[in-house]
Order: sequence, then C-alpha cells, then structure tokens
Amino acid sequence: MSAGSSRANAFPSDFRRYLVTRLSGTAANQMLMVALAWQMYDLTGRAFDLGMVGLLQFLPALLLTLPAGHLVDRTDRRRVLAAALVLQGVVALLLAWGTLRGWAGRETIYVACVVLGVARALQFPSQQAMVPALVAGRDLPRALAASASMLKFAVIGGPVLGGFLYAAGPAIVYALCLLLLAVSVAFLARIRPLRTARPPEEPALRSVLDGLAFIWNRKQVLGAISLDLFAVLMGGATALLPMYAKDVLSTGPWGLGILRAAPAVGALAVALALARWPIERRAGRSMLAMVAVYGVSTIVFGVSRDLALSVLALAAGGGADMVSVVIRHSLVQLDTPDEMRGRVSAVSSVFIGASNELGEFRAGTVADWIGPVAATVVGGVGTLVVVACWIRLFPSLLRRDRLQPREDERQRG
Repeated sequence: MSAGSSRANAFPSDFRRYLVTRLSGTAANQMLMVALAWQMYDLTGRAFDLGMVGLLQFLPALLLTLPAGHLVDRTDRRRVLAAALVLQGVVALLLAWGTLRGWAGRETIYVACVVLGVARALQFPSQQAMVPALVAGRDLPRALAASASMLKFAVIGGPVLGGFLYAAGPAIVYALCLLLLAVSVAFLARIRPLRTARPPEEPALRSVLDGLAFIWNRKQVLGAISLDLFAVLMGGATALLPMYAKDVLSTGPWGLGILRAAPAVGALAVALALARWPIERRAGRSMLAMVAVYGVSTIVFGVSRDLALSVLALAAGGGADMVSVVIRHSLVQLDTPDEMRGRVSAVSSVFIGASNELGEFRAGTVADWIGPVAATVVGGVGTLVVVACWIRLFPSLLRRDRLQPREDERQRG
C-alpha cells in the first residue's frame, strides 16, 4: 500500500483524540462497575440488590435522556460529554472516600447508581452524535467499527484490571477510575469545537418528541433499535455475574473481572474484522441472525459449571452482539440527518439503557425467585422468541441489504 493510500485511509486527528477519550472513559466506567457490583454483593449477598444497581441507573436516564438529546443538538457536544465524564469522576471520588472512611454502604452505592444514570443520559447521545461530525460520511461505518473496537479494548481491560486490583481494596480501583476519567477529559478538551447543523428554533417539548416521531416513521430504524431493547432485556445476565463468579463457578473478584471482560473479547475480535471487512450485503438478515446467536450463547452460559466454557459462551455472545451493534449504529446514523442526530441518539440511548439496566433488574429479581441458572436460561430462550417475532413484525428490516450513507451525506463527504 502506498504512503498516499495510507494517509487517505487514516482518520482525522480529532477523531483519534475521540477514540482515546472513549477508551479511557469506558475503561474507568467498567472498572467502576466491577468494583461497585462486587462491593454490593459483599455487603448484602442478595440478587435483588444487584438488580437494583441496574434499575437505579435506568430511571434517571429514562427521565433525562430525551432532554439531553435536545441539548446535544443545540450546544457543543464536547461539553455535554465532558459533563458526563465529570459526574462519573464524582462517583469514583465518593466511593473511594466512603470506602476508606468506612461509611460506604448499600445506600451510598444506590446514590452512586443514580448519579451514574444521570451521567449516562448525557454521555450516550453526545458521544454517538459526535462521530459523524468528526469523519466524512463515506467513512462512517469504518469509523463506527473503529470506535467499537476501542470500546471493546476498554471493556476487556477495565473489568480484568478492576477485578485484580480489587484484592488490594475497592478504594484503589475507584482512585484509578478517577485518574482515567481525568485523562479522558483532557483528550476531549483537545478536540476542536464541533460545527453542527443546528435545527430551527422550536418549543423544547416538540423538539424532544421529534426524535421519537422520526424513529417511529422509519420502520427499519425502529425495528433495529427495539430489537436490541427486547433481546437484551430478556437475555442480559450481567447483573448476575457476581453470583455466578462466587456461588456457581466458585471464583473471586478476578473471576468476575474475566467474566465481565469475556463478551468484549469476542466483540473486539469481530469489531477488528468488521473494521477491515465491513458488512456490505444482507445487513438486516445478519443482524437478526446474530441476535439469535446471542440468545443461544446466553443459554449455554446459564447451564455451564465450568469457568472456561462460561468465558467461551460469553465471548461468543459478545461477538454476535458486536455485529448487531455495528449494523444498528450504522443504520441509525446513516438514515438520520445531522440536525436530528442528537435527539435520535438520545431516543436510541433510552432503548439501549432500558435493555441493559432493566435487563439487569429483570435478571436480579427473577434470580431472587428461581435462582440465577434458571433466570439466565429463561432469558436466553426469551431472546430467541424476540428474534422470531421481529422477523414477522419488521420484514423491511429483514430485507435491508446495504449500509450506505444518505445522498446528502455522500455529497458532503
């Protein structure tokens, strides 16, 4: 490959700074969640409390994400993302100080989860809406795959490092989280101000609801986003990983870190492959098939009593989910005009937050009734049922072939 070709394929410097911001910030968040979940299970030993960790993050995100999308479309998206990172830093500082002083209990973790929910409401729409402004439209699928790869590096390294460092005490983990968040904010500050296509002035409520209306009227976008919502709502088992690590697989915090990192290992391998060989045909069919694979891998993980098999099952599910994530993000961003991306990303954030946090609450409460194994297997079967239903409800999503930018984006790129 010639030097000119290499330069042509290189991403802009601002996008590379964005990748470092995402790597550092996500690694901090993942370490924070490992330490927080294990500390909660150490304190209470109840699956219900692990479920509440998810629910208390979801509720503020549900209330604030749509207004946050309106804010993202009317202000510098860097500042909104910076606010989200600073809030996570406050949580890390609170938990580190409370752990060292001995007053960090269940209620403290509950408060921390609420603040993390507020941060997530700001982070997702600003983070997602930034990418199309940093690269040309024709490079967006490749940029999204590269961004997802960086995300998975963080999701692999963060939990493993957090799990091993937890042996020295949770306060050590929280302190390192604070340092990584500071690095993330520093790189974010070096990204030049983003010029976006500002929407016309209109009442705030109408502006917020425009994102919902846009998605509702585009059935492929609605189908892709809602598929993730219900599939992960049914099949998500992240909240139960501390129980599996301690009670089913008989390991410790290091094992929890490995289990949390396993889906990202599979996802990273797939993301790197997609960055080199992007999906060009049968996008909708591939997305639905991979969600089905995610459901099967959840069932295998649920019945496994061997750490190695459990890690392999989670890695397979993570790889399948990555295909779905890249297709969904590409479809949503490519089919959305720039002046709507903040609000549409905010609506997408509500769906994804509901799938993750409500999925954790579902898993925790069901496990409290019937045990973690049965709760996980039932969830995996539920994911397969969702795929079958979505094939009938959204036939246009199944028929979606190519992922291509909208005509105006191609001309701009």
